Amino acid sequence: MNPELFLADLEAKPEALAKLAESLSEDPFAALPGEVERVVFLGMGSSRYAAGVAALRLRAAGVNAVAEYASARASYPAAHGTLVVPISATGGSRETLDAVARYRGGQAFVAALTNDPASAVAESADAVVDMRAGEELGGVACRTFQHTLALLLALESRLTSGHRSVAGLVWQAAEATADLLDRRDEWLPDAIDLLDGPNGVYTIAPAEHLSSAEQSALMFREGPRRPADACETGDWSHVDVYLTKTLDYRAILFPGSAYDQQAMEWVDQRGSTVLAVGADLPGAAATIRYTHDTDPDVALLTETLVAELIAAHWWTTPR
Repeated sequence: MNPELFLADLEAKPEALAKLAESLSEDPFAALPGEVERVVFLGMGSSRYAAGVAALRLRAAGVNAVAEYASARASYPAAHGTLVVPISATGGSRETLDAVARYRGGQAFVAALTNDPASAVAESADAVVDMRAGEELGGVACRTFQHTLALLLALESRLTSGHRSVAGLVWQAAEATADLLDRRDEWLPDAIDLLDGPNGVYTIAPAEHLSSAEQSALMFREGPRRPADACETGDWSHVDVYLTKTLDYRAILFPGSAYDQQAMEWVDQRGSTVLAVGADLPGAAATIRYTHDTDPDVALLTETLVAELIAAHWWTTPR
């Protein structure tokens, strides 16, 4: 992995998103069968983070969907009407390949989502969807994570007969991403100072955006090797609130949960530090806003860039 190239990968996000938006004039999931009764997502790491949110959204729309650790010993059987979506940016994740092998030769339809259409996971699939994220020279899944989310929104639109233009959404995400990058000198120094504590960084998001918290925490662990962990906003008051009692607790919170204020009451009582991203939040030490951040879907595709840029800074300028 290379920190300078990771930063370059982040700076290339708007251009990559623009190219993805152009490609979405055609349905990337056109090869899917007409009848899909169940969706099984398989992945590890960032791929599973994105899949978890996608499965939740599909269930909310009435579609039977689940996101599994590819490393799980078993999931739904390879039955007719089951759509299996293995997700692997490199296409070579051992756990994902092992999971896909259970569905080969069965009645399930396998549609692989990968950044390498010539990879092993693609060879095992009935259809292949290209992430079109370009090569990530820094060695960290950042653009591929963003593109995975966008393409899973396209899958949702297909399976639920959604009326929103996913291509238009991705264009807006490109604009939002460019805005954060262009104005980073305004917000990044303060964000770095607020989160630079002795006990790591914590990330908090509603269930509908949990992938943002998970991916953000991973960026702090993977690049600068700092302690970081993610938590769902409502669950925070049951599992992570205890950390505010004894630690110099510093967190990024992505607003949007009905339980934001419940968490912030504890933050205020304990003198903890919270950086809000995407919406104003009473009690937050600071807030970072950006173009189109009032649209939850644009935010889902964009907001992890804040943590990625902080991580890139810490990675290139370690303590």
